[in-house]
Amino acid sequence: MPPAEPAGERSRELDAWHMRRAIELAAHGQGAVEPNPMVGCVIARGADIIGEGWHRKFGAPHAEVEALAVAGRRRATGATLYVTLEPCCHHGKTPPCSQAILDAGVRDVVVAQLDPFPQVNGQGVAALRAAGVRVEVGVLEPAARKLNAPYLKLVTQGRPWVIAKWAMTLDGRIATAAGESRWISNEAARRVVHQLRGRMDAIVVGRGTAASDDPLLTARPPGTRVATRIVLDSKAELGVESQLARTAHQVPVIVAAGAGAPAGNVKRLEAAGCEVLRYEGATHAERLNWLLVELGRRRMTNVLVEGGAKVLGTLFDAGEVDEAHVFVAPRVFGGAGAIAPVAGTGIADVARAWALADPRIEVVEGDVYIHGHVARGEA
Repeated sequence: MPPAEPAGERSRELDAWHMRRAIELAAHGQGAVEPNPMVGCVIARGADIIGEGWHRKFGAPHAEVEALAVAGRRRATGATLYVTLEPCCHHGKTPPCSQAILDAGVRDVVVAQLDPFPQVNGQGVAALRAAGVRVEVGVLEPAARKLNAPYLKLVTQGRPWVIAKWAMTLDGRIATAAGESRWISNEAARRVVHQLRGRMDAIVVGRGTAASDDPLLTARPPGTRVATRIVLDSKAELGVESQLARTAHQVPVIVAAGAGAPAGNVKRLEAAGCEVLRYEGATHAERLNWLLVELGRRRMTNVLVEGGAKVLGTLFDAGEVDEAHVFVAPRVFGGAGAIAPVAGTGIADVARAWALADPRIEVVEGDVYIHGHVARGEA
């Protein structure tokens, strides 16, 4: 229930209550709106909500326009509009939301955070204030920023949000000493992984994982997005008989190869329908950095990295992992030669370890599912 306030009046508690609802609405667009941000909007008179909306898919009407259509001009006049991201003030695929708000006669606008997109970035709020609308910025900003962290990273850094995923045993192994890994997690946990894949722009694996597991790397059933499958393969050795190459004409495959990859290998993969992308850089870390910049240039927002240990280790060492999804199965492999999920150099000081900020922990039919944003510890 909303806080009890006099009819039509606002308070800090009421603003937060409506903004929480707007953030809930915004999350409905996950996987469908990228590279746009997820945005939710609530229009209210005091505690009474008279309109709601969210950005449903890329190119569709924005959240404010949806909510204003529900409220109608008569009820929206003099009301308060709550929105999770600064209203746009430029013509893109849709007209500017700031003008729609002014045309509706909204009296107050409450914004969770400013939009760093260069064509907005404070200009939407300035346009509303210049027209006499009272605007407040910063209500539940941390929650709004967390929701749209992938969008914010893409806009401000030109790089996608990197999500690491692995399944391991109680003793921290992703394969036996003999290299066997199917299946560590249970069927229910694997369904969660397919849901995750279904909202990604790309899924990345190393050459070793592609060779040993022969994965398909698709979402089954399909999700809201079709992820490009990317194999880090310096010599372009991915087999044309692999599931990835055989399905390249149906679902995109990029083989990230080095400058020294044999021309015959490159031609063979291109004939199979793969795009062979010649990355730059002398070290594994430099090549991964180049790839992330390239994916950002292609406006990819969310990238899932499914292994192997060398790839994940390099990304953690470089501070490039933004989010982790880990499945822990209640079993033990043992063996000094069994493979751990993250290689690389690692950390020497325990206090500097990577950790999940506000992790969520769930039990999925016996497997433990741990996920959250990644933060670096402080010495």
